[in-house]
This record gives sequence, structure tokens and C-alpha cells, in this order.
Amino acid sequence: MHPYNRLPSSGHSTPSPPSSPLRSPRLRHGRSKAGKFSSGGKSLAQRLSWMLLSVLLRRQGIFLFAPLIYISGMLLYMGTASFDVVPIIKHRPAPGSIYRSPQLYANLQHDMDSDNSSADAISTIWKSPYRGGEWKPCVNRSSEGLPESNGYIYVEANGGLNQQRTSVCNAVAVAGYLNATLVIPNFHYHSIWKDPSKFRDIYDEEYFIDTLKNDVRVVDKIPEYLMERFGSNMTNVHNFRIKAWSSIQYYRDVVLPKLLEEKVIRISPFANRLSFDAPPVVQRLRCLANYEALRFSSPVLTTGESLVERMRERSAINGGKYVSVHLRFEEDMVAFSCCVFDGGKQERQDMIAARERGWKGKFTKPGRVIRPGAIRTNGKCPLTPLEVGLMLRGMGFTKNTSIFLASGIIYNAEKTMAPLLQMFPNLHTKETLASEEELAPFKNYSSRMAAIDYTVCLHSEVFVTTQGGNFPHFLLGHRRYLYGGHSKTIKPDKRKLALLFDNPNIGWKSFKRQLMSMRSHSDSKGVELKRPNDSIYSFPCPDCMCRANKTDDSKSSSAA
Repeated sequence: MHPYNRLPSSGHSTPSPPSSPLRSPRLRHGRSKAGKFSSGGKSLAQRLSWMLLSVLLRRQGIFLFAPLIYISGMLLYMGTASFDVVPIIKHRPAPGSIYRSPQLYANLQHDMDSDNSSADAISTIWKSPYRGGEWKPCVNRSSEGLPESNGYIYVEANGGLNQQRTSVCNAVAVAGYLNATLVIPNFHYHSIWKDPSKFRDIYDEEYFIDTLKNDVRVVDKIPEYLMERFGSNMTNVHNFRIKAWSSIQYYRDVVLPKLLEEKVIRISPFANRLSFDAPPVVQRLRCLANYEALRFSSPVLTTGESLVERMRERSAINGGKYVSVHLRFEEDMVAFSCCVFDGGKQERQDMIAARERGWKGKFTKPGRVIRPGAIRTNGKCPLTPLEVGLMLRGMGFTKNTSIFLASGIIYNAEKTMAPLLQMFPNLHTKETLASEEELAPFKNYSSRMAAIDYTVCLHSEVFVTTQGGNFPHFLLGHRRYLYGGHSKTIKPDKRKLALLFDNPNIGWKSFKRQLMSMRSHSDSKGVELKRPNDSIYSFPCPDCMCRANKTDDSKSSSAA
């Protein structure tokens, strides 16, 4: 059977079709042309190209490769291809990814200083009514006696001042729920805070025990006869390793049986070991511990309140009202953020050294990529003193406003603090308000120093948070508790600030208009009710507070 005949043979002879010519006349003619064009002085690349073309022409696949062949031919013959040159791609930084605040300040300084268009914000802020209504503290203390205790709970609180505060309040709630006796929590020595202070050094221990006496039994130590069972060694006591944010039901189902069996249990570590979402009986105990029972020790409280009075004296021009700012621009904070500012080579060296001291190897792990620009655009960089000043002046606080600065040792303070002092010459810290002798008892104890800052910030007319953390979160709620449910706190949108500070050519009026809008947003968020999984330490309404004017509020709501 001939290869071109697809029908099987029937036994009869069938005339065979004429044999095909050896070469198509059209292709043969093309080959002769190719031969003509390839004659004489063509390069090797050109000859190879024509050989490839002649092979493809024998196949129908020529129609698939035609565009590629055309483009290749154009590049070869017109000489536009240069295979040893890499194209240059210009990278434009993302908006808000570069620290340009010094250029912005230089552009705005003259118009800022000559602006007398409005009254000082401290006299007008939060004057407008808000829909949340007035609230008042309503944490009721029990007047009944306590049943027999189920045993003793000993917890170890870790972290800084306010992380330890979380542990104390949660321990009170757990002990009360399990009808247990709480041993005064032990404070861990922290490698960063480096503060050996005990509970009684920071808080008024007797006041704490007395305030809780009808709700939770609190003692300073476990009876000796019980500890003898464990060789008078706390490490022999059964220790629960509890997952973070565990429910109160977990304590009832897992911890309580062991407590009834052993009569003494230990929980270490205890920071954030209780879920924010809990039944009202648990929330009431948290509120009672945080807002009523925890009062700073007499030395801390006396010093803090004296600084509050001095700030009010220095704010006489504004009726004794001042602004407090929690500034997180210490060296360890700047290093941990991995942000880049305007310190150049020296800053890079300082930050590398600080990261190795505090978090050895954490930032140099293989595969870890640090993108300072992305961190800034996401609003994760700590605000510099300069940026804090620009923000407050843009929000309408004038040069005469009294500022209290709560912070540790500011990185490169001589340079970074200069513009903030230019914008707010009436700026104070605990070091400028108090004498060295007054601060000497607290000098080497970071938690006690933070407690003094906390007291002065608590009683300011306005509190400004710049970086987040436990310190501002507790102040946010505590100020709501004191100010009728309103936080009177400025919590800026740092993503928007990054974009705003990235535009050195913006005019003062436009800059101020955008920051006034941001301030107004803080005002509208002043009264917020706690939602599921929110913290009562930031949102005391309605778990720790009750409406003071339900009737008036309902009328205003219906009118709206």
C-alpha cells in the first residue's frame, strides 16, 4: 500500500497516483533566491538566520513563528539590539516612605509662626456635644462576706509597668471567680526594663487589699503550714502554663480542680492570660481592681501630684490646662522599629548596635528583609519630636501651650528635640519640673519613673499618644473613667501623617486644614462603647461605667 493511500487494498490493482516532485517549484525557487541573497560577505549570524528560515519554510509552522522571525529580522538588520546593555529602571519611592519632615518644617516655619487666625485649641477642644452622653463610674463593691477559700493562687507578672498592671487585674478577676485567695503578685525582673521593684514599691498594698476585701481575699504570703508541704520552695508548687487569652471557663474546668486538690497553685508567666471577652461578674472585678484598688504608692503618688500642680501653675495663661505627650523616641524604640530618619551613617551604626544589644540575632536572621519605607507608609514608625510639634501646631495648639513630655531618654536629644522646643518653648518633663533630690529615690527604677509620668498625663487636659503600647492604652481608659466617658485623647492616623509629612511643598493653610480634620476625628471617637474582644482597660463603658443622663441622651438621640 502506498503511504499516501489510506484505504486498505481490496485485492484489485488500483492505479497509483503520480509521484510527488522531489521539491516544490515554489520552495525551490525560494531557495535559489536565498542562495542569491546569501552570496557574498554576509555575517555568520545572517547566514544562520537564513538557514533557520529555509528549514521553517518547509513546515506549516512558519505561520506560528512569523511574528518572531519578523521582529528578529528587524532587530538584526536595523542594529537596534545591543545584548551587552542592561536597561536602566528608575525607582521612584512610594509616597510617604521617606522621612522628609525637616524639609517640611523649613518650608512651613515662617507661616506657622505668623499664624494668629484662631484661638488656642486647648480652650476649644471637645466643646461640642457628643452623642455618647455623660457617663459616671459605677463599679459596685460587695458588702457581703466571702465564703471559705478554695485555696491560694500565686502569679508572676512580667513586662513593664502597665503589662504588670494587666496581670494584677486579671489575677484579681480569676481569684474572685474561683473563690480563691490571691497572693500579692510577684513582679519579674525584666531584661529591658531592669527594674527590681516589688508590688509595694509601685502600688499602695494596704489600700489594694482593703478595697478588695469583700470581693477577693488578698494576702502578702502563703501560710507557712501549707508551704511546708512543698519544702517551703515555691518552685515545687504546681505551675500552670496557660495559653494567652484563655477563657474564664478554662480556669473553672482545668485550674479549679487542681486548686481544690493542692490548695496552692502557681501561674507563671501571667501576662495576658485571660480573654478580654468575659462574663459581667469577671469584668466587674477587673474594673474594681484597675480603676479603684490600684493606687500608686505614697512616694510615687505624692511626687506625681506635685508635678501636676507645677504644670498647672506654668499653664496659668490657659487656665491651668496643659497637654501631655507620650513620646516614644528612645534609642531602643527607634532601633526596634527599623525605621530610617535623617541621622545618616551615625544613625545606622547606632541602630545596628542597639539591635544587637537588645535583641541579639533577631534582626539578622537569614532571609529576614527589612523595608523601612514600607514600615513608614504603614504608619509603624515612631513620631519624631519634630513631627509631634508639626502635628500639634497644625491641630491649632499655639506656641504658648504648655506641654508635658512623658518619655525615656530621647535618642540624639540635642538634635532631635531642638525643633520641638522651638515650636513649644513652654515644654517640660519630670526632670525639668522636679529637683534631682526629689527624683533621686526613683532614678534607677524605670517602672516608678513611668508611674510618675502616668500621673501627670492622667490629669492633663489633652493626652497625645504617638506610638501605641500598654502605657497609652491604660491612660485612654483611665481618662475616660475620669472625664465622664470621654477620653480627651489624640490618637493620630499615622498613615495619613506619613503622606502629609512627605510633601515639603504643601502650604500652611492646607496642612493645617488636614490636621484640624484629624483632631476632629479624635474628638468624635472620644466616647466609644466596648465591643466584644475590646479591653476594659481602654473602653470602660459600659462594663465599668453607667449613663449619667439617660433621659437627656434619649431626647437628643430622637431629635437627631
